[in-house]
Amino acid sequence: MFKKNLFADIKAGIVVFLVALPLCLGIAMACKVPLFSGIIAGVIGGILVTIFSGSKYSVSGPAAGLTAIVLASIAQLGNYQAFLAAVVFAGVFQLLLGILKAGSIGNYIPNAVIKGMLAGIGIILIIKQIPHLFGYDNDPEGDEQFIQVDGENSFTELIHMINFITPGAIIIGLVSFVVLIIAEKQFYKKHKILSNLPGPLLAVVFGILLTITFKNNAFLAVDNIHLVNLPTIASFSDLQANLFFPDFSFANSSKFWMIVFTLAVVASLETLLGIEAVDKLDPDKNESNTNKELLAQGIGNIACGFVGGLPVTSVIVRSSANINSGAKSKMSAIIHASLLLVSVLLLPNLLALIPNACLAAILIMTGFKLTKLAIFKEQWKFGYEQFIPFVITIGVMLVTDLLKGVCAGVIVSIIFIIRDNIKSSFEASSDVMDGQLYYLIKLPQHVTFFNKGYLINFFGTIKPESKVIIDASINRKINRDSKDVIDDFINTAKKRKIEIELIKYKH
Repeated sequence: MFKKNLFADIKAGIVVFLVALPLCLGIAMACKVPLFSGIIAGVIGGILVTIFSGSKYSVSGPAAGLTAIVLASIAQLGNYQAFLAAVVFAGVFQLLLGILKAGSIGNYIPNAVIKGMLAGIGIILIIKQIPHLFGYDNDPEGDEQFIQVDGENSFTELIHMINFITPGAIIIGLVSFVVLIIAEKQFYKKHKILSNLPGPLLAVVFGILLTITFKNNAFLAVDNIHLVNLPTIASFSDLQANLFFPDFSFANSSKFWMIVFTLAVVASLETLLGIEAVDKLDPDKNESNTNKELLAQGIGNIACGFVGGLPVTSVIVRSSANINSGAKSKMSAIIHASLLLVSVLLLPNLLALIPNACLAAILIMTGFKLTKLAIFKEQWKFGYEQFIPFVITIGVMLVTDLLKGVCAGVIVSIIFIIRDNIKSSFEASSDVMDGQLYYLIKLPQHVTFFNKGYLINFFGTIKPESKVIIDASINRKINRDSKDVIDDFINTAKKRKIEIELIKYKH
């Protein structure tokens, strides 16, 4: 069983490595920091964070959602080394959040919003990778923002790319799709030899071979700009040149601590959302220890800050690829991180032959798995109270970012909850007995200001010469606004020839 699980983790680790490599490099490029900083973050997130993680399948690394914060923070502090010091303290802050049991925050995000977030990430992946598939690589990998680094947005990029189509890249992308689709077929999965070859790895092999084949063809040649862009680490001195260390001299400024606080909070929220999403995708339905996860992320970010890595969070794209590839334990994440480090240090020339179009096909397939049509049908079947927060989350994510999309979905969900609470919080009825019209209103345990409108409308419908019974037997607390409405009704009842009976109501 151990050997079987280990082999499954190795296959999953290879797939996650192929997904993570362009994202680590692309996010570093989008943040305008050394490319090796993205690799460092991927390695620390995959090994150190995984060891301490409270999740079985979560994969951590540099997050696209932090790109804007990283850019703004470096601009404010003036250099990358000062930002690394902020990352260290942000990690300490996350440790404190874990100790204070703040991980439970993720439990209060509605399922419809989590599923909307997953579907939104899937759609963003597809939209963002299509230009790379066509050989237009002006926007770096890993950029999930609506307004892109190259000045375009997610949708105008699709139009703009038509002017920069690379025939060789399209062919490589289409071949990669064919390989990936075949790898999903039952005959492939059941074949003794083929089943041991992950589809994405096979797609990359074909991609490299086609890149070499097209090299001397003027029409089909794939230029270096369309291949994986790696940092040059040919010697120990190169490694030293790519390592940056924190500068704590800014720690006495208020803007430094504001950056620390922002980094810690946003990274923690993204991690908690990521863990919630991973648990939804988990075939074994494991429940991750979110407080332990915050501790793990804190340890990881402290380490990243000290050796020049970008801040890390739990990353849904890598985690979903991990689960979909059949991972069995944390070992798959550790294997992916080990491959990141070893390949960049020892196999840079081979990795530099991987076409972006090939990796785009892999990421697009990952996106399709996250945003299956069945998910939309399922949410529609659950009713508009589930479907509307679901699509609002997706829509806002597409034109802003992940956190804003989730916040929008949560707000809409809360509005539905408030509306339902107002509608169902009161038990009110009327009946005619002995020729007189009776009204009975039972106050719930808690009456809030949200109930004020309902009370005004209800009391306005009461007819003269009737009797109203207000039963507060189970009531514990009434908000001042609502109590004023009830008291005003009681005080004016005689003028309207309405008889009042109070049960345990303190007038």
